[in-house]
Amino acid sequence: MNTAFKKFIKTKMFTLLVILVVLIIVMTIGTSGYFIKLDNIKKILDSMYINSLLTIGAAMLLISGELDLSVGTVGTAGMVMLAFFLKNLHWPLIPALILTLFSAAVIGLINSLLVNKARFPSFIATLAMASVAQGLSYMFTGGGTVTVSNKALRWIGSGQLFGVIPISVIVVIVVFVIYGIILSKTKFGRQMYLVGGNPYAAKLSGINPHKVKTILFVNSACLATVAGIVLSARASSASLQGIKAQQFYGLTAAILGGVSFGGGTGGMAGAFVGLLIFTSFANGMVNLHINSWWNQVIYGLLLLAALTFDFFTSRMTMKKVKAS
Repeated sequence: MNTAFKKFIKTKMFTLLVILVVLIIVMTIGTSGYFIKLDNIKKILDSMYINSLLTIGAAMLLISGELDLSVGTVGTAGMVMLAFFLKNLHWPLIPALILTLFSAAVIGLINSLLVNKARFPSFIATLAMASVAQGLSYMFTGGGTVTVSNKALRWIGSGQLFGVIPISVIVVIVVFVIYGIILSKTKFGRQMYLVGGNPYAAKLSGINPHKVKTILFVNSACLATVAGIVLSARASSASLQGIKAQQFYGLTAAILGGVSFGGGTGGMAGAFVGLLIFTSFANGMVNLHINSWWNQVIYGLLLLAALTFDFFTSRMTMKKVKAS
């Protein structure tokens, strides 16, 4: 056993891969082999579409030491806003998309101002903005559902490349790769880790933590809005429920994937595997015909388990640092 492999088996990624393999084996046995059939694998990847955007937004902010609890309502507000522009105002798709994403960026900017300038804890600031976004959703829908009928939008949500490969699968892979490169290969990515791990040291090295966090809050709001738009494209409608039910899915997947709640550690590879575990588990529950209400209980337990694992891992790391 070489040194590199010995180091690898001590990493979070190895633990995640073991969990994923065990999950696949259990679900394959439980579903009599259906779980690993190509059609079901495509379903798993396809169902990651919306949550992948939420996971990336959550992971990026967590690495910087912050979190956003407004993504569910911000994404919902974005989807109903776009539907309103398309149906009620009869706008072309591109201008409607631009204004919707601009509105999301403004909400993200306000979140960052509340955190950076007003010094509010991020969970309080984003909860307040969640209430504002909820009010905007009521304004645009009147409390009802707005139908969306647009071929281009529908293709974004459910289209297939060459009639074979779902667009959703391509998007999931591409966005994780892009954000993975940003984290591991760019100056901004290194700044994020330093800001999350040691904000004081980041300032001393000439980094502006406020600027970094502002970009990430805007990024989180825009990704949540794109997630809401994708859902409306798939459902051909926009409602007040939107993606609110998926509020904590991205956060859970990111933490499960090794992104520390305390900031400064984690990556897109781990977040992707965490999301894959999360989504595969949900798919397996459906295929095993287990009541959907149990899913919510288990999702909560998964988040609790991820936070507990992160807590003890952080404590072990701190002890090693002090010992050295």
